[in-house]
Amino acid sequence: MRDSRMNPLNWFGASREEASRLGPIAREIDNRLLVAQVTALAVERTSSGAIVRAEGLTPTQGWWDAELLPESRFPVDGVMTYRFVVSAPREATRVSTPQSRSISVATTLSVAELEMISRIVVEGAQNSRSVRR
Repeated sequence: MRDSRMNPLNWFGASREEASRLGPIAREIDNRLLVAQVTALAVERTSSGAIVRAEGLTPTQGWWDAELLPESRFPVDGVMTYRFVVSAPREATRVSTPQSRSISVATTLSVAELEMISRIVVEGAQNSRSVRR
């Protein structure tokens, strides 16, 4: 039971900061940019799988249309990588406080998808965060 995936101690641990590995990637027309900095990443268990929740920091207020875009349809070597993208404000906005520039986004994973994943990475422009089992 100690090595079982049902053991809560074997669930995804705390996130840690890593250097960003991605440059500009365009597979389709999408004018959104990578969030400046990924500040938090958590995987929360649900009855049907899990919710991957990330928080990021934008350079100014007013960024919107946030999404976690998967780099590939399936995990590569057990690693599922997401790009944290956001749309820029349509007009100039203030910098203000970090709290006012924070943006949150989430996506879901099914139980079947989770069985193929041992590590989740969320990429931003300046850094990435990851969690692993």
